Amino acid sequence: MSLNATDQPSCAPRFWRDDSLPFIEARTIADGRKVCYTRHSHEHFSIGAITAGQSLYIHGSSTFQISAGTVVLMNPGDVHACNPIDDQPWSYHMLYIDTPWLTDLQHQLGFSTELDFRQFTTTHTRDPVLFGGLNELYEVLVDEQAEHLHKQSAVVSFFSEVQLRLNPATTVVREVNHKLERAAEYIREHCTEALKLEDICQAVQLSPSYLIRAFKQYYGMTPHAFLVNRRIQFARAQLRDGQLIADVALAAGFADQAHFQRTFKQHLAATPGQYRD
Repeated sequence: MSLNATDQPSCAPRFWRDDSLPFIEARTIADGRKVCYTRHSHEHFSIGAITAGQSLYIHGSSTFQISAGTVVLMNPGDVHACNPIDDQPWSYHMLYIDTPWLTDLQHQLGFSTELDFRQFTTTHTRDPVLFGGLNELYEVLVDEQAEHLHKQSAVVSFFSEVQLRLNPATTVVREVNHKLERAAEYIREHCTEALKLEDICQAVQLSPSYLIRAFKQYYGMTPHAFLVNRRIQFARAQLRDGQLIADVALAAGFADQAHFQRTFKQHLAATPGQYRD
């Protein structure tokens, strides 16, 4: 179990992970004035609580001004960013949940086992029950004295509440474009390689012009941005395993460590070293 925050400035990110709960990761920022993200997405489900101040929340093509008491939600693949407003202080807690774990919970709550992850249509909410519940869960997770069963129970309880309050059975799921889904999967499978546009087009039988236009409309980012984002997700897994930063940069497909460092910080508002340690 780890919460890497000792003697760091308040603007530095603090990450919590526990080998006994491998499906969840937590992050907190006490002062977000220097924390800026580029537009990015995750393979996992993300949910966070703004605990003080206010910030700009980008979700897909929309931008919202949010403040303390707001809970934000990002489905796997949702393009998003959250950044300070005019150097105003703000703080937040974030939780990242492996999609298979949350999908299994959905099935336990009565959603068809034949369905994959049921996406949330809510981008953000000021539901006081969810806001309070997320903050309580964060405190339980980082409490070194809390028993494993307590933490497990708290996670299941909170995400069951999220599911039942925000994701009713009538949720409308985005229409699937199978060729674009295959293009995304191709990029995921080959993310550490020096991909060319024609490689992706040939794999999914789409023209370059259509792929570029439709992919950005569907995913909120270009195929190249999607590729870079996927490399960062690959790098996160390597860093969690304690791999050397230089080795991770090379394995993830970056030209050099400096490029990797810059890109990683743009996506996570933290350096690779801060994230790993």
